[in-house]
Order: sequence, then C-alpha cells, then structure tokens
Amino acid sequence: MVAPLRALLRRTRQHHAIEHATLTLLAERYPGRRLAGYSDPAGVSLLTDLPQPAVRRALTDALARLQAGEARLAIHPFCGTNLLATALLATTLLTTVAALLDRRGAAKDPLSRFGVTGLVLLPVLLLGPMAGMWLQRYTTLASIQERRCTELRPLAWGRLKGYRIVFG
Repeated sequence: MVAPLRALLRRTRQHHAIEHATLTLLAERYPGRRLAGYSDPAGVSLLTDLPQPAVRRALTDALARLQAGEARLAIHPFCGTNLLATALLATTLLTTVAALLDRRGAAKDPLSRFGVTGLVLLPVLLLGPMAGMWLQRYTTLASIQERRCTELRPLAWGRLKGYRIVFG
C-alpha cells in the first residue's frame, strides 16, 4: 500500500476510535441524549445539542483514556459498522436462500417465503452486531498517541447542531 494512503487510513481509524470514546463518555454523562458521529482523515463531526464545554471535556477525557490504554473505548455498540455488517449478512444469506429455493422449485407463495425469511433473519439479527463489533477492530485504532485536537468549532446543518473536531 502506498505510504500516503496508509497514513490516511491510519488517521481515519484513529479518529474513529476517538469518536467512539467521546460518544461513549457523552452518553454516560448525559443519558438519553441523541448523539452521532462521523470520522474522516481530518477529524470527527459530532451531532449533538450539548454545550461545547461538555463536548470538550468528554473529548479531552476520551483522548487521555485512550492514550492511557483503555482500548475498549474504541469499540462502540451503536457504530454504523454493526449496521453494515448486519445488512451485508442479511443480504448475502437472503439472496443465497432465495436462489436455493428457486433452484429447487420450492413454494413461491408469500407465506412460505415469509417463514423462510424469518428463519434466516433471526440468526443474522443476533450475529450481525457481533460481527460488527469484531470488524471495529479493523475500522478503529485505539493507538492515538500522536493525535492532538487543534480545533473544536460549532457546526449547524439546518436543524442539526454539532461540532467539528480537527486533529493535527
């Protein structure tokens, strides 16, 4: 892999870990609040209506705790990776089962298809999030020693409020 691309992916994975850690701390401190985040090579965008000092404190604590070795903060149960893993498993299994049923001339009535779909989706809904949590080991990187926040500024996208966090 080309060195600049490797560096870009490393930063994105680190920012993803910082995003998760920050969201985890915010959720612990402000239960029931709507929170979301998105990571990219330059930083993190957080969607929240919490005040800036609360976000700054959570970010500072998240950085310190990740740097102290709390790698578990990099894995988040509500990460989009979990949803993606579940969707990919469901699509793959349902497509495969449908092809097998068609090849064998199985019943095509909607009620039969509904039952088979339910039997296939139940394990997917249980296993998909676990697969996503496993995949987060590759989409996040808790080793963030060189990451420093250089900017935390408010964002507004229509009714959505949040903050842009830039790292240097």
